[in-house]
Amino acid sequence: MNDSNPPRISIVIPVYNEEAILHAAIVDLRERLLPFGWSYEIIIAENGSRDRTVEIAKELTAKYPEVRTLSAGEPNYGKALRLGILDARGELVLCEEIDLCDTDFHRRAVDLLDARKADMVIGSKLIGGAEDERPFLRHAASIVYTGLLRQLLGFRGTDTHGLKAFRRDALLDIVQACLVEKDVFASEFVIRAYRAELNVVEIPVRVMEKRPPSINLFKRVPNVLKSVAKLTWAIRVKG
Repeated sequence: MNDSNPPRISIVIPVYNEEAILHAAIVDLRERLLPFGWSYEIIIAENGSRDRTVEIAKELTAKYPEVRTLSAGEPNYGKALRLGILDARGELVLCEEIDLCDTDFHRRAVDLLDARKADMVIGSKLIGGAEDERPFLRHAASIVYTGLLRQLLGFRGTDTHGLKAFRRDALLDIVQACLVEKDVFASEFVIRAYRAELNVVEIPVRVMEKRPPSINLFKRVPNVLKSVAKLTWAIRVKG
């Protein structure tokens, strides 16, 4: 797929040390997208993997013309997601997780975007009707994290991480305005979309992880708290 004939939809998937599931997940995603008849690309946004993730991503890129790979060069989820969005060529951008690849969310989100009923669609695991089948501590951590964002930043939604879809032209300036990376880039992105009075719509999703998280929950907590402090400064002080 060349630049003179860009895809309509870009699917951005940050990955870190995903050699166990990367190949199967991408192959399965391609198969489940086939009935939609979409013109799309899949961007594997690798960030500092120490296993065979990069090698497998390159093999997938060589085999499938709609798959592309880029690297953030360091373990940095937010940087990889940001780079993937900025490199996307599609009119619509879908941000995925390699252990989810939820094509039902893709279909519903694209329908809303095409009908101009939303500028951004969030797949919430905490809204009514959602099914969060992760371990209890992971679910509880998401609730606590959302509560922090509401108290510190006036966040009006229920979820910022995970699945999201948006019109690239409506959100590109907001992506470029984001100041923090790591675990909270996605939060800043969504919060700034709300603050810009864009039409953000949440829809319930089912979350059932295919493997344990690549980073231990308790090891993440100190870094997430530091990042939330940076995020509060970025939005409340810098604006």
